[in-house]
Amino acid sequence: MKKLIVLAGLVLTSNGWAVDHSDLDRSINSHQQQFEKVALQIWDIAEVGYQEYQSSSLLKESLAKEGFRIEDNVANIPTAFIAEYGEGSPIIGILGEFDALPGLAQTASPFKEKYKDNIAGHACGHHLFGAGSAWASVVVKEWLTSNKKTGTIRFYGTPAEEGGSGKVYMARDGLFDDVDVVLHWHPSSQNHARPRTSNSNKSAKFSFKGISAHAASAPEKGRSALDGVESMNMMVNLMREHMPQDSRIHYVITKGGLAPNVIPDEAEVYYYVRHPKRQMVEKLFNRVVKAAKGAAMGTETTVSFEVMHGNYSLMPNDTLQKIMHEKLSARGGITYSSIENKFANTIYQTLLSPTAQLGDQEKVLSYKPTHGHGSTDVGDVSWLVPTAGLRVATWVPGTSAHSWQAVAAGGTTIGLKGTKLAAEILSETAIEIYLDPSIASKAKQELENRVGEGFNYVPLLGDRKPPLDYRN
Repeated sequence: MKKLIVLAGLVLTSNGWAVDHSDLDRSINSHQQQFEKVALQIWDIAEVGYQEYQSSSLLKESLAKEGFRIEDNVANIPTAFIAEYGEGSPIIGILGEFDALPGLAQTASPFKEKYKDNIAGHACGHHLFGAGSAWASVVVKEWLTSNKKTGTIRFYGTPAEEGGSGKVYMARDGLFDDVDVVLHWHPSSQNHARPRTSNSNKSAKFSFKGISAHAASAPEKGRSALDGVESMNMMVNLMREHMPQDSRIHYVITKGGLAPNVIPDEAEVYYYVRHPKRQMVEKLFNRVVKAAKGAAMGTETTVSFEVMHGNYSLMPNDTLQKIMHEKLSARGGITYSSIENKFANTIYQTLLSPTAQLGDQEKVLSYKPTHGHGSTDVGDVSWLVPTAGLRVATWVPGTSAHSWQAVAAGGTTIGLKGTKLAAEILSETAIEIYLDPSIASKAKQELENRVGEGFNYVPLLGDRKPPLDYRN
């Protein structure tokens, strides 16, 4: 494309107005130190879902400093917030997460080393997610200002993605109702902006109550709540033979007693149920509930359950994803320094059956539909608003999320390089939509066609209040 005229942040080409990358890159670079520092601070704090008070505050302070209007405590969640700049349409939302995972604290070392008593760690890279999205929001704000463009950029501070469904409560409260487009990204071990689907998910804690007694001298007087949990687990495991192959059910026993010679009168098991279709998730979940009731009956205990969270599957949007893919392909992947290569090689030797190779961080994967077996509360948003996302190599290729290797790389320049690339792509995609608002209209029409006529959003988690103590 031959450049004809250059204005602040724009070039007029033979194909119309386009973003001036040199101007955009100056803006990106001017905020690099600021948001890399925020990312590493959140990595070090590593707060779990709904307890991310310091992490949330760091992001709010950074955005308020840049002139964003802050709305606190949205959806009755103390760590959820909205930061907004500008006025009018299009309204573009950028999602930012910042919760860590329990029990995965790790140093920024290529060797497994516990950190801070192993309380929590950013094994899914949400410290980078939050900082990178805030970074992009500030860059877009500067572009709107310098080009005197009408439009609103809105950063959503979304807590507790890991099993807490923070975005679902925000969606349920109508906080996305006036948004035209939502953009997001996620740390990964490869680079792509594919139209991606995911599994729907519903979880619950099943609590069994029994009667305690001396396990040796009076076992007949007791009724073991742990027996109830184990009986339930056995029945659910037998159920796996009789459910669709693309289903996923997993659990952890969160309470099982404290002493072997005391029959436990309380026990608890925490279940996740997943499937690509939310309707099947509901059916499978109901079968799990039946197994729990049968286990209670057979062990002469009682059982109750509390739904903890529920997510829709991701709804892809080709209109937006193709633009994001073009931006990512033009930028390319991540290039390691000699020090980063040494770190990556050491990490790579610790990976079990890696699905990517060293060097893949330099590539951008081709554009094609894919399905991820995990789940995310971005799914609910994507059924309500046209949504697009990308994955960026912030981890050593082949690294699995929720691993110590992901925590380690996320605390180094490898993670920060990926964060910068994400900020660039989010910024460029948003700016393209501001330059051509018809993109948002086409994306909305595509969403309406995909969800179907008469679609009515009903959250899988029902009308429960946010489980602010679910990580306690």
